[in-house]
Amino acid sequence: MNDRAAYTEYHPRWYRRRPSTYWWVRRWSYVAFILRELSSLFIAWFVLYTLLLVAAVSQGPAAYDEFLAWSREPVVLGANLITLLFVVFHAATWFNLAPQAMVVHLGGRRVPGAWLAAANYLAWALASALLAWLILAR
Repeated sequence: MNDRAAYTEYHPRWYRRRPSTYWWVRRWSYVAFILRELSSLFIAWFVLYTLLLVAAVSQGPAAYDEFLAWSREPVVLGANLITLLFVVFHAATWFNLAPQAMVVHLGGRRVPGAWLAAANYLAWALASALLAWLILAR
C-alpha cells in the first residue's frame, strides 16, 4: 500500500470578465443575425394567418367575412405590418447571403456573387409584379 499522497498541480481559474447581456448590439452583423432569428416567429405567424384564411374561405362567405372583420382589428393589422417588415428583412438578408452559400460556374468561370444576389432580387421583383398584376387587374 502506498502511503504517499497523490500530488495534484493547482490550476487557478483565470479571470474572465462576464460578457454583457447585450454584447450582440455592438456589431450590425450580430444584430442582423438576431433579427433574422427573431423573424422566424413572425414567419410562423404569417403561416398561421394564411392557414386561418384558407380555413375561413373553405367554410363559406360568412366565415370569410368574419375573418376579414377580425383582420381589421388594430392588433392584427399591427402584427401583419410587423410581419411584413420582418419577411422583407428576412428575404433581403438571405438573398445577400446566397453568394456565400452557392458557388455557380458558368462556362468554366465562377459567377460573381453580386450577380447571384441580383438574380434573387430580380426574381423577387418579377414575382411581386406578377402577383400585383393578378390582384389589381380585375
